[in-house]
Amino acid sequence: MNWFQRLFNDENANPPKPKGAGGSKPSSSVAAAQAYIAKVNKKIDAVVSDFANGKINTVQFQELYGHYQQEIRQIESYLATDPEAWKEGTSEGKSVVIRRQHMAKAEAYAIYENDTGLPLGTLGKFLLDPSLVVPMLSSYQSATKEIFGAGMRLTEMGSGQRLCFVPGKYTTLLAVFNHEPIPKQLEYLDKLHQHFEAANQRVLTDKPIDIGQLIFPHEYFLGKWQT
Repeated sequence: MNWFQRLFNDENANPPKPKGAGGSKPSSSVAAAQAYIAKVNKKIDAVVSDFANGKINTVQFQELYGHYQQEIRQIESYLATDPEAWKEGTSEGKSVVIRRQHMAKAEAYAIYENDTGLPLGTLGKFLLDPSLVVPMLSSYQSATKEIFGAGMRLTEMGSGQRLCFVPGKYTTLLAVFNHEPIPKQLEYLDKLHQHFEAANQRVLTDKPIDIGQLIFPHEYFLGKWQT
């Protein structure tokens, strides 16, 4: 066996191992970064689940999903160039800010009498033109279920605002939200309006309605109403 054959046999018996292969353990920094990425992926799964279950609105979902994906990409970029500095790519805690920032908030409320379309009270800066609200209210009340569906209705306005109609036996509550509200918020609003009608049944059935005799359970949560 000549020297070339011996060299060839030695190379095949002990081939060189590529970097990071052959059972070599990743550094503690790389392992920590991988564990963090796995945690972020679980958060993404939770965001998807929360949206599917109506716990967050569309804007919250989009912002949170994008935030977590960007965080993963940033960490992976550090791992490819400077693994020891991977924590520079994290932004833990920002998701809480995103949730709060994009949570739907009611900006204004108004209660209208069903029979006459007259306003009984407002709360907040209810800037909708009454000449527009009354026809909308009338259309909403008289529309068939094929058009609007039963019960509460949510419609999009300008600048991403949502106008919510909450029907009652005697009155209809209108609420303006800055973003899309989640189902729990709408359920709460519906229950609040039910309490308003139950507490004021005697006044609401005595025509004409004496607005000064109305009580607003909403005030405990929403502030002072103007009548």
